Amino acid sequence: MRHRMMRENGGRHQKRNTGPSESVPAPDRPVREDRFAGRPAERGADRTAEQPADRPSGRAAEPPVDRTAGRPVDPFADQEAFSRRTLAAADFPVYGVVAGRTVAGDVRTGDAAAGDGADGEALDGEALAAFETSGGELRWVEVQCGDWRSAAGPYVTVRTYRPGADRGERLPELEDLVEDERDRVYEQLGIDEGDGPGRVRALRAWITVDGEPCAVEVHEDRPVPEPGAPAASGPEAVWAGRLRVGGLTVTVCGRGVAPGAVELGAIGDFERCLRGRTGLLRDLAARRARHVPVEERELPPAVGMEAHRALIAQTVAESAAIEAQVRVGRTPRLPRGLRGDVGAVRWETAVRQQMRLATETREEAAAAVTSMVNHLNRLSQQTHWLVGTAEGEAAVEEVVRYTVFASEVASLPAQRAWAQLWRERPGGGGAGVWEEQRLSEQLWLAAWEQWRAARH
Repeated sequence: MRHRMMRENGGRHQKRNTGPSESVPAPDRPVREDRFAGRPAERGADRTAEQPADRPSGRAAEPPVDRTAGRPVDPFADQEAFSRRTLAAADFPVYGVVAGRTVAGDVRTGDAAAGDGADGEALDGEALAAFETSGGELRWVEVQCGDWRSAAGPYVTVRTYRPGADRGERLPELEDLVEDERDRVYEQLGIDEGDGPGRVRALRAWITVDGEPCAVEVHEDRPVPEPGAPAASGPEAVWAGRLRVGGLTVTVCGRGVAPGAVELGAIGDFERCLRGRTGLLRDLAARRARHVPVEERELPPAVGMEAHRALIAQTVAESAAIEAQVRVGRTPRLPRGLRGDVGAVRWETAVRQQMRLATETREEAAAAVTSMVNHLNRLSQQTHWLVGTAEGEAAVEEVVRYTVFASEVASLPAQRAWAQLWRERPGGGGAGVWEEQRLSEQLWLAAWEQWRAARH
């Protein structure tokens, strides 16, 4: 079970839509207490699928009231109690930055010396960041400390895996830990540090653990500054390292502080981390409450069907970016420039234009836009010609015109084949149902091939 705190727009790829070929039932996943999201609703005995990213609320909700006591109910009390019970059952040591540890010297990666007695900056702000359980067993715990509100840091996260975790599963690559940290800064602070990799270095460093120096291999990524910007003004370097501590695997990720300035120790009392988590949840919830959702904003007026075309361009680019990452073995995640309000505004603009041009209700327009996006996403995945060709541009234009005006376009048989395929997509079922879907998809693709042949 994995939980993170209030992820407003998740970085790792989550499919917005479930087309015919993506509708297979998802296997059970470990349940996680996330850094940015509250506890998900449990599904089954002790597992639940990871929840989709929450979209920020546009208004502060009225706090629930305890009718028996006549006072507001603390919405985070259950969250904190659940985390406390889970951590109390931990049967392995959990490591964090030693309380009150002082960072001395230049805190940039590779330049700081630890323990020299110089004045420095204390790494306080301890908080439970995340944990994961599976089958009732705690798999790992992550804690954070430092200034999470600043992209300059100092800020460190420490994740401790239970013994043997590295034998039973593939642990995240250090590059992914760096990207997770850049996602956090983007999602919590709205700062886009660019999609990596930037200037990468592999370093050998020493991190003090329980008073003893421990060798660690470090992956450092310093983004390339914008053209013309001084190097010192660019985004902070972020580093990540993995080390072995008494049979445990521990990963550390930091910004604004060098590995040699970090001192780790086993956490004896989680209360400071639990209270820190609750305080951070309150802070993030207050920020979310001030956020106005795109549905309630005044957006620039769209012209013709440009909103539909822009939305299609973005969603196809999203799919292409994810596929490219998968091909090279990277964890699939959307480029940060395609997340958050950028996508939400384009989606809302297209829905509003669909309502206006097609004289549809919001529900009808949203369904039409959803089908359109899935149609072209799926076509881009199944063909080589949709992106970057004249016939691809023509296909997009015909899908858009059919969506908005139900026009008698040349690709009408393919449009109708898709409408049936989308309408009859299964939410489950046996092998026979999926075989019918496969045949329907072949008919749909064949209709597009006939359209292409007729153009030549």
